[in-house]
Amino acid sequence: MPRLSFGAFLAPHHPIGEHPMLQFRRDLDFVEHLDKLGYDEFWCGEHHSSGWEMIASPEMFLAAAGERTKRIKLATGVVSLPYHHPFNVAQRMVQLDYMTGGRVIFGSGPGALASDAHTLGVDPMLLRDRQDEAITVIRRLFAGERVTQKSDWFTLNDAALQLLPLQEDMPFAVASQISPSGMTLAGKHGIGIISIGSLSSEGLNALPTQWGFAESAAAKHGKTVDRKNWRVLLSWHIAETREKARAEARDGLMRHHNEYITATLQRPGARPFKTPDEAVDKTGFSDGAAATIGTPDDLIQRIKEVIDISGGFGTVVGFVHDWANPENTMRSWDMVARYVVPEINGYLAGLRKSREFVATNREYFDRARDAVMSKINENEAAAAALQRTKSPMLSASASNIPDLDAARAKAAAR
Repeated sequence: MPRLSFGAFLAPHHPIGEHPMLQFRRDLDFVEHLDKLGYDEFWCGEHHSSGWEMIASPEMFLAAAGERTKRIKLATGVVSLPYHHPFNVAQRMVQLDYMTGGRVIFGSGPGALASDAHTLGVDPMLLRDRQDEAITVIRRLFAGERVTQKSDWFTLNDAALQLLPLQEDMPFAVASQISPSGMTLAGKHGIGIISIGSLSSEGLNALPTQWGFAESAAAKHGKTVDRKNWRVLLSWHIAETREKARAEARDGLMRHHNEYITATLQRPGARPFKTPDEAVDKTGFSDGAAATIGTPDDLIQRIKEVIDISGGFGTVVGFVHDWANPENTMRSWDMVARYVVPEINGYLAGLRKSREFVATNREYFDRARDAVMSKINENEAAAAALQRTKSPMLSASASNIPDLDAARAKAAAR
């Protein structure tokens, strides 16, 4: 099985109440932590309302993150293209690419919050067409073209970028939920996808159909799409035991669902949980539950199930939330890096084979034990010392050394 990349997606979803300055700094600490743990990608969103999502400019946040990290890819997750002039977006992304040493992934979307569109006076019916139009222009600008184009929402006159991206081919990705629009757009342009709808059971089950939309659109437009450029978003909280994971996540999970999903967004069909235990049970342990609240083994099993359901993808991206406190959240991501990533990608297979070989082929190694005893018995002082002390270290290396006379007899026989 091809190796998976692992990433994190910060919308962000932070409960109201903490000093925003400290929250921004904690988010930057989190990116730095992921970089040290070896995660491959970090995604940061753009929102302008709702209270819980306060990063208005992912480019600004990622520029700061770029100064505190070394290798992790930094992705806009996503720039809501209908809210920006495409030339300005292109310039900001190019600058960010240089400032991060060529570590940028350009993720775009139509805008996820209706309240953002209302704030900016954009008709939601126009959002997806405008995203498509902007992607076309930005890709032409990145290719070094000079573009003249007049639209109902932007104008370009002999527009050309002064700087082209540092990366020869900056990765592009579009957000996809349950409707076919995101996947169709990815296929049309031959670019990557991040499936956000997979946070729900309906979204997970729709993944095979979703990929079909991308392939059909790509074929129609003479493009290709590659599963290695498909990112699937999952939610988890991981601890040493299921009981501990439940206890750490229960209160924050209930608050997130009741205060944000239900009360603020008023998502259709969402109902408030009555207790923290109900929140955990229905989110992580009911039939069709989309989140994983448990141990590394539980997450390993879930990822394998999603691979089977989807037919395969390139990157699993964890959704960043505040279900647990900051310390337990950091430890959850640490445990994923330590135990889930190597198990999924087969990094431990060679170590296990080596251990098994040594444990089950002892006849190959008895000669080394006998060699140690032979040298000891050649030296009267060493042999006498061994007889007196029965050194634990030598006993361990010689594997239950027999009495001295028997050892000498065996050595003489050789």
